[in-house]
Amino acid sequence: MSLKEAATKVRENAHVPYSKFKVGAAVRTASGAVFVGCNVENVAYPEGTCAEAGAIAAMVAAGETEIVEAYVIAGSPMPVTPCGGCRQKLAEFAKGDVPVTMATTGGREQKTTVGDLLPGVFSSAHMES
Repeated sequence: MSLKEAATKVRENAHVPYSKFKVGAAVRTASGAVFVGCNVENVAYPEGTCAEAGAIAAMVAAGETEIVEAYVIAGSPMPVTPCGGCRQKLAEFAKGDVPVTMATTGGREQKTTVGDLLPGVFSSAHMES
């Protein structure tokens, strides 16, 4: 299954009773495995979970730690970029040149990289003594 197909399919499972804005995400790891996530809202804003965060959590729970490609899809007029927090989460597990495709349910796609989404990333190198 392609990342586009996986993200599109999981998007339908989104729990969005408040915003009605469904988002699906899929990440491929270095092993070739695909992990998916959808946004899950909570009445106690901002306690929900983004689609990208869900896919990354599933990946880590399965013992994987390296993203080599990501795909995010939403029902909007233009491709939606990952939020700031999800950009940092992607950067935790992906090199700067990893491709990220942002898409609409209408078929529009925009391609970028993790590095372009988050220039000046805060990384583990900042934690070294």
